[in-house]
Amino acid sequence: MTTYAILLTGDESTWESASEEDRSAMYAKHGEFARLLEERGHKITGGAELTHSRTAKVVRRSGDATTVTDGPYAETVEQLTGFYVVETDDLDDLLEVVGILAEGWAAEVRQAVDHSGGPA
Repeated sequence: MTTYAILLTGDESTWESASEEDRSAMYAKHGEFARLLEERGHKITGGAELTHSRTAKVVRRSGDATTVTDGPYAETVEQLTGFYVVETDDLDDLLEVVGILAEGWAAEVRQAVDHSGGPA
């Protein structure tokens, strides 16, 4: 099986101002997403909803100096809001199921590097 990261992006201010009904509907989509993945033979091996990007810390290193700053890495309206890690043998089907979560937002699907055979 191949491992993929599904990176979910969105406008955090929209989520913060969403009604309880809208939030429940989005969580229901995630439940449907998980159900369909399992039903179609995909396997979720990890994932999480992330806190608001204003709580992020950006760490940079230059020589012997480490600098830590507040805030997201990128100053954009859309931020990384969550992720799933999924194992599958059928990328095309996985992309179809990811479409459930991409309605009105964007989702990026990227293959993880397989180091099981040793260093590259």
